[in-house]
Amino acid sequence: QVTLVESGGGLVQPGQSLRLSCKAPRMITSVFAPYDLAWYRQAPGKQRELVALITSDRDTNYADSVKGRFTISRDNSRKMVYLQMNNLKPEDTAVYYCATGDSKHWGQGTQVTVAS
Repeated sequence: QVTLVESGGGLVQPGQSLRLSCKAPRMITSVFAPYDLAWYRQAPGKQRELVALITSDRDTNYADSVKGRFTISRDNSRKMVYLQMNNLKPEDTAVYYCATGDSKHWGQGTQVTVAS
């Protein structure tokens, strides 16, 4: 059962930016707020990888490949988690998924394509 909904993917040129959004329409705020939240991605022919994580205390962690370019944030009042992606590279092309930190809840994914 999909309980998270991503949006914001698309086709951009290298060096451009995108902001991904993920909402949890079926969760009440008191359930959403304690969750750690994560963004994953999966490129064709590759395993799914963790891109960024934000804890319930708003501590953050990033994959080395995106450090300094991507920023994860959350808005508990809106039950949203975001991924701001700057200076995108072709190797960032993938389907991006949001998920709770315990991997119990996932979105359906949104495609990000970086190409000139």
